[in-house]
Amino acid sequence: MPRLSFQPLEVIMKFDNFVNMSLNIPQTEKERIVVVGGGFGGLNFLKKINRKKFQIVLIDKNNYHNFQPLLYQVSMGGLEPDSIAYPLRKYVKGLGKEVFFRLCELQEIKPKEKKVITSRGELEYEHLVMAAGSQTNFFGNEAIKNYGLELKSVPNALDIRSIVLQNLEMALMTDDKEERKKLLNFVIVGGGPTGVELAGALSELKKFVFRKEYHDLDISEMNIYLLEGMDRLLGSMSEKASQKTYQYLEKLGTRIFLNTMVEDYDGEKVHTGDDNFIASFNLIWTAGVKGWVPKGIPDNLIAKGNRIKVNKYCQAEGIDNLFVIGDAAAMISKESTNGHPMLAQVAIQMGKQVAQNLNRIKKGKEPEAFHYNDKGVMATIGRKKAVADFKTLKLQGFLAWIVWLFVHLMFLVGYQNKLVVMLNWFIGYVNYDSPLRLIIRPFKK
Repeated sequence: MPRLSFQPLEVIMKFDNFVNMSLNIPQTEKERIVVVGGGFGGLNFLKKINRKKFQIVLIDKNNYHNFQPLLYQVSMGGLEPDSIAYPLRKYVKGLGKEVFFRLCELQEIKPKEKKVITSRGELEYEHLVMAAGSQTNFFGNEAIKNYGLELKSVPNALDIRSIVLQNLEMALMTDDKEERKKLLNFVIVGGGPTGVELAGALSELKKFVFRKEYHDLDISEMNIYLLEGMDRLLGSMSEKASQKTYQYLEKLGTRIFLNTMVEDYDGEKVHTGDDNFIASFNLIWTAGVKGWVPKGIPDNLIAKGNRIKVNKYCQAEGIDNLFVIGDAAAMISKESTNGHPMLAQVAIQMGKQVAQNLNRIKKGKEPEAFHYNDKGVMATIGRKKAVADFKTLKLQGFLAWIVWLFVHLMFLVGYQNKLVVMLNWFIGYVNYDSPLRLIIRPFKK
Protein backbone atom coordinates (compact mmCIF):
# COMPACT_ATOMS: atom_id res chain seq x y z
CA MET A 1 0.00 0.00 0.00
CA PRO A 2 1.52 3.38 -0.93
CA ARG A 3 2.07 5.90 1.83
CA LEU A 4 -0.70 8.48 2.24
CA SER A 5 0.63 11.96 1.58
CA PHE A 6 -1.20 15.18 2.30
CA GLN A 7 -1.42 17.97 -0.20
CA PRO A 8 -0.31 21.39 1.08
CA LEU A 9 -3.11 23.65 2.27
CA GLU A 10 -1.18 26.93 2.03
CA VAL A 11 -2.82 29.49 -0.22
CA ILE A 12 -0.40 30.27 -3.03
CA MET A 13 -0.79 33.89 -4.08
CA LYS A 14 -0.01 34.32 -7.77
CA PHE A 15 0.18 37.77 -9.27
CA ASP A 16 1.52 36.84 -12.73
CA ASN A 17 -1.52 38.38 -14.41
CA PHE A 18 -1.30 41.61 -12.43
CA VAL A 19 0.47 44.71 -13.65
CA ASN A 20 1.83 47.68 -11.70
CA MET A 21 2.08 45.63 -8.52
CA SER A 22 2.49 47.77 -5.44
CA LEU A 23 2.28 47.52 -1.67
CA ASN A 24 0.41 50.86 -1.65
CA ILE A 25 2.18 52.33 1.35
CA PRO A 26 1.59 56.11 1.57
CA GLN A 27 4.59 58.40 1.26
CA THR A 28 5.58 60.29 4.39
CA GLU A 29 8.30 62.55 5.73
CA LYS A 30 8.91 60.10 8.55
CA GLU A 31 11.66 57.51 8.32
CA ARG A 32 10.26 54.18 7.18
CA ILE A 33 11.06 50.96 9.04
CA VAL A 34 10.24 47.69 7.27
CA VAL A 35 9.85 44.74 9.64
CA VAL A 36 10.00 41.27 8.09
CA GLY A 37 8.20 38.66 10.19
CA GLY A 38 5.38 38.74 12.73
CA GLY A 39 6.97 36.33 15.20
CA PHE A 40 8.23 36.99 18.72
CA GLY A 41 10.97 39.37 17.55
CA GLY A 42 8.84 41.38 15.16
CA LEU A 43 5.91 41.88 17.54
CA ASN A 44 8.13 42.90 20.45
CA PHE A 45 9.90 45.37 18.20
CA LEU A 46 6.52 46.92 17.34
CA LYS A 47 5.68 47.22 21.04
CA LYS A 48 8.77 49.27 21.88
CA ILE A 49 9.39 51.40 18.80
CA ASN A 50 8.25 55.02 18.97
CA ARG A 51 5.40 54.76 16.49
CA LYS A 52 4.90 58.54 16.42
CA LYS A 53 8.37 59.13 15.03
CA PHE A 54 8.51 56.41 12.35
CA GLN A 55 6.35 54.89 9.65
CA ILE A 56 6.40 51.12 10.13
CA VAL A 57 5.51 48.42 7.61
CA LEU A 58 5.20 44.84 8.82
CA ILE A 59 5.29 42.15 6.13
CA ASP A 60 4.68 38.44 6.57
CA LYS A 61 3.69 35.54 4.32
CA ASN A 62 1.01 34.58 6.89
CA ASN A 63 -1.64 36.86 8.33
CA TYR A 64 -1.16 35.52 11.84
CA HIS A 65 1.40 35.22 14.60
CA ASN A 66 2.17 31.56 15.26
CA PHE A 67 3.02 30.48 18.83
CA GLN A 68 5.43 27.71 17.84
CA PRO A 69 6.11 26.26 21.34
CA LEU A 70 2.57 24.83 21.39
CA LEU A 71 2.43 23.54 17.81
CA TYR A 72 3.03 20.01 19.04
CA GLN A 73 -0.23 20.18 21.04
CA VAL A 74 -2.13 21.11 17.87
CA SER A 75 -0.51 18.14 16.11
CA MET A 76 -1.69 15.83 18.90
CA GLY A 77 -5.25 17.18 19.05
CA GLY A 78 -4.80 18.94 22.38
CA LEU A 79 -5.45 22.45 21.04
CA GLU A 80 -7.17 24.00 18.06
CA PRO A 81 -4.81 25.96 15.77
CA ASP A 82 -6.65 29.27 16.25
CA SER A 83 -5.96 29.11 19.99
CA ILE A 84 -2.20 29.42 19.43
CA ALA A 85 -2.39 31.89 16.53
CA TYR A 86 -3.27 35.58 16.52
CA PRO A 87 -4.26 37.74 13.51
CA LEU A 88 -1.49 40.21 12.71
CA ARG A 89 -3.96 42.77 11.42
CA LYS A 90 -5.83 42.63 14.73
CA TYR A 91 -2.54 43.17 16.53
CA VAL A 92 -1.52 46.07 14.28
CA LYS A 93 -4.85 47.91 14.44
CA GLY A 94 -4.17 49.08 18.00
CA LEU A 95 -0.71 50.48 17.20
CA GLY A 96 -1.72 53.64 15.36
CA LYS A 97 -2.20 54.79 11.79
CA GLU A 98 1.53 54.88 11.03
CA VAL A 99 1.79 51.08 11.30
CA PHE A 100 0.87 49.06 8.21
CA PHE A 101 0.63 45.32 7.54
CA ARG A 102 1.05 43.69 4.14
CA LEU A 103 0.47 40.02 3.36
CA CYS A 104 3.38 39.13 1.10
CA GLU A 105 6.64 37.23 1.08
CA LEU A 106 10.10 38.77 1.09
CA GLN A 107 12.08 37.64 -1.94
CA GLU A 108 15.18 39.83 -1.98
CA ILE A 109 16.78 42.76 -0.24
CA LYS A 110 18.96 45.39 -1.90
CA PRO A 111 20.95 47.00 0.94
CA LYS A 112 22.71 49.59 -1.25
CA GLU A 113 19.41 50.81 -2.68
CA LYS A 114 17.61 50.45 0.67
CA LYS A 115 14.87 48.45 -1.00
CA VAL A 116 13.05 45.14 -0.45
CA ILE A 117 11.55 43.04 -3.23
CA THR A 118 8.43 41.14 -2.19
CA SER A 119 5.95 38.86 -3.92
CA ARG A 120 3.66 41.88 -4.16
CA GLY A 121 6.03 44.64 -5.18
CA GLU A 122 8.98 46.76 -4.11
CA LEU A 123 9.33 48.97 -1.05
CA GLU A 124 12.02 51.44 -0.02
CA TYR A 125 13.11 51.85 3.58
CA GLU A 126 15.39 53.79 5.88
CA HIS A 127 15.75 50.86 8.30
CA LEU A 128 15.12 47.15 7.74
CA VAL A 129 14.48 44.75 10.63
CA MET A 130 14.81 41.10 9.67
CA ALA A 131 12.79 38.96 12.10
CA ALA A 132 11.84 36.14 9.75
CA GLY A 133 12.78 33.30 12.11
CA SER A 134 14.01 29.87 11.10
CA GLN A 135 13.18 26.92 8.90
CA THR A 136 13.60 23.17 9.27
CA ASN A 137 17.15 21.95 8.67
CA PHE A 138 17.18 18.60 6.86
CA PHE A 139 20.99 18.78 6.58
CA GLY A 140 20.85 18.28 2.83
CA ASN A 141 18.88 15.02 2.97
CA GLU A 142 16.32 15.47 0.21
CA ALA A 143 14.70 12.06 0.80
CA ILE A 144 13.77 12.96 4.38
CA LYS A 145 12.56 16.36 3.21
CA ASN A 146 10.34 14.75 0.55
CA TYR A 147 8.92 11.87 2.58
CA GLY A 148 9.12 13.04 6.19
CA LEU A 149 6.94 15.41 8.17
CA GLU A 150 8.10 18.62 9.84
CA LEU A 151 6.59 20.72 12.62
CA LYS A 152 7.23 24.40 11.94
CA SER A 153 3.80 25.76 11.03
CA VAL A 154 0.09 25.38 11.69
CA PRO A 155 -0.46 23.48 8.40
CA ASN A 156 2.38 21.10 9.42
CA ALA A 157 0.66 20.45 12.75
CA LEU A 158 -2.68 19.75 11.09
CA ASP A 159 -0.97 17.38 8.66
CA ILE A 160 0.54 15.39 11.51
CA ARG A 161 -2.72 15.27 13.45
CA SER A 162 -4.66 13.94 10.48
CA ILE A 163 -1.98 11.46 9.43
CA VAL A 164 -1.74 9.96 12.93
CA LEU A 165 -5.51 9.45 13.08
CA GLN A 166 -5.82 8.34 9.46
CA ASN A 167 -3.17 5.68 9.90
CA LEU A 168 -4.82 4.32 13.02
CA GLU A 169 -8.05 3.98 11.07
CA MET A 170 -6.22 2.29 8.18
CA ALA A 171 -4.50 -0.12 10.58
CA LEU A 172 -7.94 -1.38 11.66
CA MET A 173 -8.82 -2.28 8.10
CA THR A 174 -5.77 -4.18 6.91
CA ASP A 175 -4.97 -7.86 7.35
CA ASP A 176 -1.38 -7.34 6.19
CA LYS A 177 0.84 -7.49 9.27
CA GLU A 178 3.74 -5.66 7.61
CA GLU A 179 1.39 -2.95 6.39
CA ARG A 180 -0.09 -2.55 9.86
CA LYS A 181 3.39 -2.31 11.38
CA LYS A 182 4.28 0.58 9.06
CA LEU A 183 1.02 2.33 9.87
CA LEU A 184 1.48 1.99 13.63
CA ASN A 185 5.19 2.78 13.93
CA PHE A 186 5.77 6.48 14.59
CA VAL A 187 9.36 7.69 14.38
CA ILE A 188 10.31 11.07 15.86
CA VAL A 189 13.80 12.24 14.98
CA GLY A 190 15.46 14.73 17.31
CA GLY A 191 15.69 14.68 21.10
CA GLY A 192 15.40 18.42 21.68
CA PRO A 193 12.40 20.09 23.37
CA THR A 194 10.07 19.66 20.37
CA GLY A 195 11.00 16.01 19.92
CA VAL A 196 10.55 14.99 23.56
CA GLU A 197 7.31 16.98 23.90
CA LEU A 198 5.89 15.37 20.78
CA ALA A 199 6.98 11.88 21.88
CA GLY A 200 5.49 12.40 25.33
CA ALA A 201 2.16 13.67 24.00
CA LEU A 202 1.83 10.83 21.48
CA SER A 203 2.76 8.25 24.12
CA GLU A 204 0.09 9.63 26.46
CA LEU A 205 -2.51 9.47 23.68
CA LYS A 206 -1.64 5.84 23.15
CA LYS A 207 -1.79 5.04 26.86
CA PHE A 208 -4.89 6.99 27.90
CA VAL A 209 -6.97 7.60 24.77
CA PHE A 210 -6.25 5.29 21.83
CA ARG A 211 -6.36 2.20 24.02
CA LYS A 212 -10.02 2.95 24.81
CA GLU A 213 -11.21 4.44 21.52
CA TYR A 214 -9.63 1.76 19.33
CA HIS A 215 -10.78 -1.17 21.46
CA ASP A 216 -10.82 -3.47 18.42
CA LEU A 217 -7.18 -2.68 17.60
CA ASP A 218 -4.26 -4.25 19.44
CA ILE A 219 -2.81 -0.91 20.52
CA SER A 220 0.30 -2.65 21.86
CA GLU A 221 1.37 -2.88 18.22
CA MET A 222 1.66 0.90 18.14
CA ASN A 223 5.24 2.00 18.76
CA ILE A 224 6.64 5.48 19.33
CA TYR A 225 10.35 5.75 18.56
CA LEU A 226 12.50 8.73 19.54
CA LEU A 227 15.87 8.84 17.77
CA GLU A 228 18.63 11.18 18.92
CA GLY A 229 22.09 11.54 17.39
CA MET A 230 23.75 12.65 20.65
CA ASP A 231 24.41 10.58 23.75
CA ARG A 232 21.52 12.17 25.70
CA LEU A 233 18.18 13.90 25.27
CA LEU A 234 17.82 17.68 25.66
CA GLY A 235 21.51 18.30 24.99
CA SER A 236 21.17 22.04 25.73
CA MET A 237 19.88 21.36 29.24
CA SER A 238 21.43 19.91 32.38
CA GLU A 239 22.36 16.24 32.83
CA LYS A 240 19.65 15.96 35.47
CA ALA A 241 17.01 17.24 33.06
CA SER A 242 18.20 14.77 30.41
CA GLN A 243 18.08 11.83 32.80
CA LYS A 244 14.63 12.72 34.10
CA THR A 245 13.27 13.19 30.60
CA TYR A 246 14.61 9.78 29.59
CA GLN A 247 12.95 8.19 32.63
CA TYR A 248 9.61 9.93 32.02
CA LEU A 249 9.48 8.91 28.37
CA GLU A 250 10.61 5.36 29.06
CA LYS A 251 7.85 4.99 31.68
CA LEU A 252 5.30 6.19 29.10
CA GLY A 253 6.48 3.47 26.74
CA THR A 254 8.52 5.56 24.28
CA ARG A 255 11.32 3.57 22.66
CA ILE A 256 14.42 5.77 22.85
CA PHE A 257 17.55 5.30 20.75
CA LEU A 258 20.54 7.55 21.53
CA ASN A 259 23.66 7.93 19.35
CA THR A 260 21.43 7.07 16.40
CA MET A 261 21.54 9.00 13.13
CA VAL A 262 18.94 8.72 10.39
CA GLU A 263 20.71 8.24 7.09
CA ASP A 264 17.81 7.80 4.70
CA TYR A 265 14.05 7.46 4.44
CA ASP A 266 12.06 6.23 1.46
CA GLY A 267 8.58 6.72 2.92
CA GLU A 268 8.45 3.15 4.26
CA LYS A 269 11.80 2.46 5.96
CA VAL A 270 13.79 4.70 8.30
CA HIS A 271 17.42 3.72 7.71
CA THR A 272 19.79 4.24 10.65
CA GLY A 273 22.95 2.70 9.20
CA ASP A 274 24.54 -0.77 9.21
CA ASP A 275 21.50 -2.17 7.38
CA ASN A 276 19.29 -1.28 10.36
CA PHE A 277 15.89 0.24 9.73
CA ILE A 278 12.46 0.85 11.24
CA ALA A 279 9.48 0.07 9.03
CA SER A 280 7.22 3.12 9.18
CA PHE A 281 4.99 5.37 7.11
CA ASN A 282 5.41 8.07 9.78
CA LEU A 283 8.66 9.99 10.24
CA ILE A 284 8.45 13.34 12.03
CA TRP A 285 11.64 15.37 11.73
CA THR A 286 12.48 17.70 14.65
CA ALA A 287 16.26 17.29 14.48
CA GLY A 288 17.29 20.82 13.64
CA VAL A 289 16.54 24.29 12.36
CA LYS A 290 18.48 26.89 10.41
CA GLY A 291 18.07 30.59 9.87
CA TRP A 292 16.03 31.95 6.98
CA VAL A 293 18.18 34.22 4.82
CA PRO A 294 16.77 36.05 1.78
CA LYS A 295 18.52 36.71 -1.48
CA GLY A 296 20.71 39.80 -1.34
CA ILE A 297 22.66 39.05 1.83
CA PRO A 298 26.42 38.90 0.99
CA ASP A 299 27.93 35.42 1.34
CA ASN A 300 30.58 36.68 3.77
CA LEU A 301 27.82 37.53 6.25
CA ILE A 302 26.41 33.99 6.37
CA ALA A 303 27.54 32.11 9.48
CA LYS A 304 27.08 28.53 10.63
CA GLY A 305 23.44 27.50 10.74
CA ASN A 306 22.57 29.79 7.81
CA ARG A 307 22.48 32.81 10.12
CA ILE A 308 23.49 36.40 9.44
CA LYS A 309 26.49 37.81 11.32
CA VAL A 310 25.54 40.81 13.43
CA ASN A 311 27.43 43.13 15.75
CA LYS A 312 26.61 43.95 19.37
CA TYR A 313 23.79 46.24 18.22
CA CYS A 314 22.15 43.49 16.11
CA GLN A 315 23.24 45.26 12.92
CA ALA A 316 24.38 43.12 10.00
CA GLU A 317 28.13 43.57 9.81
CA GLY A 318 28.94 46.38 7.38
CA ILE A 319 25.27 47.28 6.73
CA ASP A 320 24.24 49.88 9.32
CA ASN A 321 20.58 50.13 8.32
CA LEU A 322 19.94 46.35 8.39
CA PHE A 323 19.06 44.82 11.75
CA VAL A 324 18.66 41.07 12.25
CA ILE A 325 16.95 39.66 15.33
CA GLY A 326 15.98 36.22 16.59
CA ASP A 327 16.82 32.90 14.97
CA ALA A 328 18.46 34.38 11.88
CA ALA A 329 20.95 36.49 13.88
CA ALA A 330 24.43 35.18 14.68
CA MET A 331 25.94 37.46 17.34
CA ILE A 332 29.28 35.73 17.70
CA SER A 333 31.47 36.45 20.72
CA LYS A 334 33.91 34.74 23.08
CA GLU A 335 30.99 33.75 25.30
CA SER A 336 28.83 32.56 22.39
CA THR A 337 30.99 31.19 19.57
CA ASN A 338 27.97 30.07 17.52
CA GLY A 339 25.69 32.96 18.42
CA HIS A 340 22.83 32.98 20.89
CA PRO A 341 20.48 29.97 21.06
CA MET A 342 17.55 29.95 18.66
CA LEU A 343 14.93 30.53 21.36
CA ALA A 344 11.89 32.77 21.68
CA GLN A 345 13.47 34.72 24.55
CA VAL A 346 16.41 35.76 22.37
CA ALA A 347 14.06 37.08 19.68
CA ILE A 348 11.91 38.91 22.26
CA GLN A 349 14.87 40.61 23.90
CA MET A 350 16.54 41.49 20.59
CA GLY A 351 13.31 42.96 19.24
CA LYS A 352 12.92 45.23 22.25
CA GLN A 353 16.59 46.28 22.22
CA VAL A 354 16.66 47.18 18.52
CA ALA A 355 13.47 49.24 18.92
CA GLN A 356 14.91 51.08 21.90
CA ASN A 357 18.14 51.74 20.01
CA LEU A 358 16.32 53.23 17.05
CA ASN A 359 14.39 55.41 19.49
CA ARG A 360 17.70 56.52 21.03
CA ILE A 361 19.27 57.25 17.64
CA LYS A 362 16.23 59.34 16.71
CA LYS A 363 16.87 61.44 19.82
CA GLY A 364 20.55 61.84 18.95
CA LYS A 365 21.73 59.37 21.58
CA GLU A 366 24.14 56.46 21.23
CA PRO A 367 22.69 52.94 20.87
CA GLU A 368 23.24 50.38 23.62
CA ALA A 369 24.80 46.93 23.12
CA PHE A 370 22.58 43.87 23.35
CA HIS A 371 23.13 41.55 26.30
CA TYR A 372 21.12 38.37 26.46
CA ASN A 373 19.45 37.63 29.78
CA ASP A 374 19.14 33.85 29.90
CA LYS A 375 15.86 33.15 31.68
CA GLY A 376 16.17 29.39 31.42
CA VAL A 377 14.99 26.50 29.28
CA MET A 378 12.14 24.07 29.88
CA ALA A 379 10.33 21.15 28.30
CA THR A 380 7.22 19.17 29.19
CA ILE A 381 6.94 15.44 28.70
CA GLY A 382 3.34 14.93 29.76
CA ARG A 383 0.87 15.26 32.60
CA LYS A 384 2.70 16.50 35.71
CA LYS A 385 6.02 15.71 34.03
CA ALA A 386 8.38 18.50 32.94
CA VAL A 387 11.94 19.72 33.37
CA ALA A 388 13.12 23.31 33.79
CA ASP A 389 16.64 24.73 34.04
CA PHE A 390 17.10 28.22 35.44
CA LYS A 391 20.31 29.98 36.43
CA THR A 392 20.22 28.95 40.07
CA LEU A 393 17.40 26.42 40.09
CA LYS A 394 16.70 23.08 38.43
CA LEU A 395 13.17 21.72 38.57
CA GLN A 396 11.68 18.37 37.57
CA GLY A 397 8.27 16.78 37.83
CA PHE A 398 5.03 18.44 38.94
CA LEU A 399 6.47 21.83 39.97
CA ALA A 400 8.36 22.17 36.68
CA TRP A 401 5.13 21.29 34.86
CA ILE A 402 3.20 24.05 36.68
CA VAL A 403 5.93 26.57 35.82
CA TRP A 404 5.88 25.41 32.17
CA LEU A 405 2.08 25.87 31.99
CA PHE A 406 2.25 29.36 33.52
CA VAL A 407 5.10 30.61 31.31
CA HIS A 408 3.50 29.39 28.08
CA LEU A 409 0.15 30.91 28.99
CA MET A 410 1.77 34.28 29.69
CA PHE A 411 3.54 34.41 26.33
CA LEU A 412 0.46 33.60 24.25
CA VAL A 413 -0.79 36.62 22.32
CA GLY A 414 -4.37 37.65 23.14
CA TYR A 415 -6.45 37.23 26.30
CA GLN A 416 -8.98 35.03 24.53
CA ASN A 417 -6.23 32.63 23.46
CA LYS A 418 -4.95 32.45 27.02
CA LEU A 419 -8.43 31.59 28.34
CA VAL A 420 -9.15 29.02 25.61
CA VAL A 421 -5.82 27.24 26.08
CA MET A 422 -6.20 27.24 29.87
CA LEU A 423 -9.72 25.77 29.55
CA ASN A 424 -8.52 23.08 27.13
CA TRP A 425 -5.69 22.14 29.46
CA PHE A 426 -8.07 21.93 32.42
CA ILE A 427 -10.54 19.71 30.55
CA GLY A 428 -7.75 17.48 29.31
CA TYR A 429 -6.31 17.18 32.81
CA VAL A 430 -9.65 16.21 34.36
CA ASN A 431 -10.90 13.67 31.82
CA TYR A 432 -7.73 12.58 29.99
CA ASP A 433 -9.41 13.48 26.73
CA SER A 434 -9.85 16.08 24.00
CA PRO A 435 -12.59 16.43 21.36
CA LEU A 436 -10.17 17.77 18.74
CA ARG A 437 -9.06 14.55 17.10
CA LEU A 438 -10.44 15.37 13.67
CA ILE A 439 -9.15 14.29 10.27
CA ILE A 440 -9.59 17.50 8.35
CA ARG A 441 -6.72 17.59 5.84
CA PRO A 442 -7.25 16.39 2.27
CA PHE A 443 -5.06 13.45 1.29
CA LYS A 444 -4.14 11.46 -1.76
CA LYS A 445 -3.03 7.87 -2.16
